[in-house]
Amino acid sequence: MDLKLNDIQLQLNDALSRLLAKEYTFEARQGLLQNSPGQRARVWGQLAEMGVLGAAIGEEYGGFGGDAVDLSMISEALGKVLALEPYHSTVVMASTALQAMGSPKQKSEWLPRIAMGMSRMGWAHQERQQGRIECAAKHDSAGWFLTGSKEMVLDAPNCQQFIVSATTPDDGIQLFLVNAADIGLHLSPYRLVDGSPAGNIQLKNVQGKRLGGTQDTAAALEHVVRTGITCACAEMLGAMEGASAMTFEYLKIRRQFGRPIGSNQALQHRAADMLVAREQSRSLVMSLALTLAGRNDFARGDGQFHAAKVLIGRNARRIAEEAIQMHGGIGMTHECAVGHYLKRILVLDQLHGETQYHLGVLEQPHRREAA
Repeated sequence: MDLKLNDIQLQLNDALSRLLAKEYTFEARQGLLQNSPGQRARVWGQLAEMGVLGAAIGEEYGGFGGDAVDLSMISEALGKVLALEPYHSTVVMASTALQAMGSPKQKSEWLPRIAMGMSRMGWAHQERQQGRIECAAKHDSAGWFLTGSKEMVLDAPNCQQFIVSATTPDDGIQLFLVNAADIGLHLSPYRLVDGSPAGNIQLKNVQGKRLGGTQDTAAALEHVVRTGITCACAEMLGAMEGASAMTFEYLKIRRQFGRPIGSNQALQHRAADMLVAREQSRSLVMSLALTLAGRNDFARGDGQFHAAKVLIGRNARRIAEEAIQMHGGIGMTHECAVGHYLKRILVLDQLHGETQYHLGVLEQPHRREAA
């Protein structure tokens, strides 16, 4: 099992890091949050030109034929700078869903547009009760029509289409492509705690195009959700890197009683614990990505994704909270970036199921054995 990135991935990662360091300074990000509810089209276009948006899209659709390792690598880089681009919703979730479940016609129509940065899609899967899909789809002579509601749809105010999960009468849960401008779709936009745009959507007899045919989509949908969990964890890893790097530098330059505060052994031990937690999380993220790519010799099934989401979420919160504490009072201010890493981590920790949901899934086999 090879844990290293290949040469092409290393080159892409280096180019992406340099672009983000230039375009996503903390001051630029704060200005964007104050003046715009969405992302800068110029940066999104640069990501498309660089091949970032199409890195994991098939070559026949204008991409580079990568896999989950590419997705996680890019998500990590975006998390490090607290990027506001709709990468997770459009590329990680929507393009993965289209590749896993879309018909050849749907793939040919939408995947090249995503790779070129011409289409922004939202992933509308989460509902009020985690793990249950109450949004219903009914079919008649005119097509499929959806009724229900979805919550915490990332980048919803800027999306042109949504991929919506709904329960069908005969084929279980299926995915549908819905036009954001449909008269029966009502959007309630808001900003999350980290300032990124999101929204809840209500659907009332909204026409949708079913992805793919009538095949059982349970395995494909599970793959899509696993990909989302992996990339959310990767983005948390990037946030851990950003927060810890700021903290380690601060320990060197902040002086108290005539010496750097980093010379205090107690703070050195806490910094070492941060580093251990970060590297543990890095190994877990790589393990998840390699499992999705079919290259993990130690894959442990669905449970490893739930367990990793819990552990990485805890590690990320711990690192961010330690970073704020070691910065002192300035770490609590809006003008200091370290607090914004915690806000972003809190959002990512809720994506694809909060901690209690994943712990509940892990407990189910033991409950059945006890019964």
